[in-house]
Amino acid sequence: MEEKNYKAIIEGILFTMGESVELEKIAGVIELDKKKTKTIIEEMMEEWNNSDRGVAIMELDGAYQMCTKPEMYEYLIRIAKQPKRRVLTDVLLETLSIIAYKQPVTKIEIEKIRGVSSDHAVNKLVEYNLVCELGRLDAPGRPLLFGTTEEFLRSFGVHSIDELPVLSPVQVEEFKQEAEEEMHVKLDV
Repeated sequence: MEEKNYKAIIEGILFTMGESVELEKIAGVIELDKKKTKTIIEEMMEEWNNSDRGVAIMELDGAYQMCTKPEMYEYLIRIAKQPKRRVLTDVLLETLSIIAYKQPVTKIEIEKIRGVSSDHAVNKLVEYNLVCELGRLDAPGRPLLFGTTEEFLRSFGVHSIDELPVLSPVQVEEFKQEAEEEMHVKLDV
């Protein structure tokens, strides 16, 4: 291998790991002794420090890590403060509506209504802070109970769950008929 490939490999390792990597581990992976590996990393550190890059390699007690240069912190803070755009897929919206109308509700109850596993959807909604754990059901296995959060209310422009739209009995019947027709179509195919 040419020396420039060693630098690329080391850069790839440090970028991918995202945390400090011991010199001996890097040396083992690139199949060089620690002294030669350290020399290559020190060359990289010098090159990166003298360039217009936003990152640098830091030595931390015999290990190395790719880090953002301090002069970039202001920009990192700006980007971190920007609100994250969350996409609510049909699956997430369906799961969220079940939780909103049935809360407090367990994953098992959600899955009975949806007919499929809802672990990923519930976890995503918790991550988005639209849903939270409300406690545990006093039943065998003590399953978690889920409900909506204040963030849910803010996001959907309501002051309380009581303000959610209510379906009329006629709409409920129409939905039931549509669902039954879908089931017959799927069964006939």
